[in-house]
Amino acid sequence: MTLFSFGLSLDLAPTSPRLVPETPSRRFSVTMNSTLLASPVDNTYWARYDEVSKYNVHLSVVEKVWAAWYAYMQNDVLATGIMSFVLHELVYFGRSLPWMFLDWIPHFRRYKIQGKLPTAQEQWSCARFVLLSHFTVELPQIWLFHPAAQYFGLSTGVPFPSWWTMAYQIAIFFVMEDTWHYWSHRALHWGPFYKHIHKFHHQFSAPFGLAAEYASPIEVLVLSIGSVGSPVLWCALTHDLHILTMYIFIVLRLFQAIDAHSGYDFPWSLHHFLPFWAGANHHDTHHEKFIGNYSSSFRWWDYLLDTESGPEAARRRRERRLAKEGKKVQ
Repeated sequence: MTLFSFGLSLDLAPTSPRLVPETPSRRFSVTMNSTLLASPVDNTYWARYDEVSKYNVHLSVVEKVWAAWYAYMQNDVLATGIMSFVLHELVYFGRSLPWMFLDWIPHFRRYKIQGKLPTAQEQWSCARFVLLSHFTVELPQIWLFHPAAQYFGLSTGVPFPSWWTMAYQIAIFFVMEDTWHYWSHRALHWGPFYKHIHKFHHQFSAPFGLAAEYASPIEVLVLSIGSVGSPVLWCALTHDLHILTMYIFIVLRLFQAIDAHSGYDFPWSLHHFLPFWAGANHHDTHHEKFIGNYSSSFRWWDYLLDTESGPEAARRRRERRLAKEGKKVQ
């Protein structure tokens, strides 16, 4: 009885374990003995985990946990949808909390870029709106992601891809997302788009972590094309993407977005070691000046197209202008 597409053939019946590849891409099917499903055995998650562990000892603990979840749910869309939404909420609010705690500790205020702290009312109002947006705008997208991506060959099974495969794909996704974010974000600063869509996000001129996804539903949909659409496009072109890679990318992207809105710039912040990384000071200036610094993760689009904002960017433009005028005089 085939339940769903998976990464290998798991024999959960009391017979010898077997691994039967079906395609070169290592996508297989999970099969369960019909007598096992029909028998009045414990049908809990941990019962499934014990079955997976018993006959697939070669899998890692994480892979067994993963396989048991899909075997227990018996529905790919439901299993992926629940896991995706819970992961998003835990990461988003979990990553935002440390920045809220830092706001209460006077020692760290020296690293606050604008020096302005959000009030408790602002934090609470922002959290309520973001939570509502997550359930009404992002949840439907998350639910539809799996069927759309699986149509192009998304894998949800075990074994997981190698760390190298996940690393280079995630790096590509960051570049793709940053490109989409730059151009769509820059477009949202055009008159009518800014007035009716993007202005809502700029209510906080001194941003804080929770405000990363404080945006109108239209903006959420537009910008999420870069985060979700980039992996889907990759999957459509290569037919080589595991949803775990997608999850790691989304987690890192959420960290980046929340940190960029944190309003803190530390001596150990990443952009001090990777000059092309955007970081909080890059995006904080965008909120303060309301223009320029449109990229999300990297600085190169703003640098190449001369849309950098802030004192340093203004100084470089002034120097270029003076140098140009000096050449004309000569």
